[in-house]
Amino acid sequence: MSDRTANRHLTPLPGARELIVTSTDGSRIHVEVYGPEGAPAVVLAHGWTCSVSFWAEQIRALATDHRVIAYDQRGHGRSPDPGPGGYSTTALADDLEAVLSATLATGERAVLAGHSMGGMTIMAAAERHGLRDHAAAVLLCSTGPSRLTAEATVVPLGPSRLRTRLTEAVLGSKAPLGPVNAVSKRILKYATMGPGSAPEKVDACARIVHACPRGPRHGWSQVLAGLDLERGVRALRLPVAVLVGTADRLTPAAHSRAMAEALPHCTGLVELTGMGHMTPVEAPEAVTAQIRELTLTYLGVKDTTTVNAKEDA
Repeated sequence: MSDRTANRHLTPLPGARELIVTSTDGSRIHVEVYGPEGAPAVVLAHGWTCSVSFWAEQIRALATDHRVIAYDQRGHGRSPDPGPGGYSTTALADDLEAVLSATLATGERAVLAGHSMGGMTIMAAAERHGLRDHAAAVLLCSTGPSRLTAEATVVPLGPSRLRTRLTEAVLGSKAPLGPVNAVSKRILKYATMGPGSAPEKVDACARIVHACPRGPRHGWSQVLAGLDLERGVRALRLPVAVLVGTADRLTPAAHSRAMAEALPHCTGLVELTGMGHMTPVEAPEAVTAQIRELTLTYLGVKDTTTVNAKEDA
C-alpha cells in the first residue's frame, strides 16, 4: 500500500459522496461532496501540496446547511498524476471548469473559495465561461497572482535576486520531505504558519503536506515560480472577498492588499493578526465565517449556526 493510500489524512470525512471527474486532457480529478442535496453550493479549491483534508474544519461546519464540493488538485491527494496537460495554469482552470460542470446544474451558482494555489486556480479561470456561469462570489484566501518567489519571506534575507533564487531552490527542491517528526514540523511551522500555531494544527498541516508526492510538488513549484495571473485578478468581475494572515511568509499580505485594490468588486480585505499561510487550519472559524458571509449575501443562505445558538439558549 502506498503512503498516499495509507495516510489517514487522505481518508474522506464521514458523509462524503465521492466521484471522479475527467478534465480536458483526460486527467482524473477526485471530488468529494458533502451536505444535503439541493442545498446552496460551496466549492473549495486547496493549495499547493495540500488536499481535500486541508478543508476539514470548513467542510464540517458548512455541510450542515450547504452542499460542499471539494476536490484534490491534479497530482495531490487522491487525484493521480496528470495527463498530457501536465502542470500549468491552463490545467488548473480546466480542472476547475470540469468540477463545476460535473457537480453543478445548468444555471446553478456557488460560492468558490480558493486557498493559495486554489485561489490562483480561480484567477486562472476568471475568463472561462464555466466560472462565469457558476460562480456567485469568491473568497481568495492566502494567495497572490504573481512574483511569488520574489515577495516570499521564507528565506530570512532582504528583497534581492539572491533571496529570490534561494526561495526558488527551497520551494522547488526535488528532495523528499521525509517523515513527520519534531524537526520537520518546526521547519514547516516556520515557513507556513504563524508563531503561535497550536501543536495539533502544525501536526495536521505537516501530515497533509508530507503526503504530497515529490513529482507533483516539484511540478507545481515550477508553475508557481513563473506565475503571472494579474490579468485574472482584473477579470474577476464578481464579488470577491480577500483574506490573509499578517505572518504569511509564502504569500505576504502585500499580495492581498494589491489584489483588493485591483479587483473590480472587492467586498473586503480581512487581515488575521499573527496567522501564517495556512489560514483554513490556523483560523478555521474566521475562514468559515467569510464563506458563510458570502453565501448569505449572494446565495441567500441563512446562517443556521446563529439560529441554533439562540434556540439552545
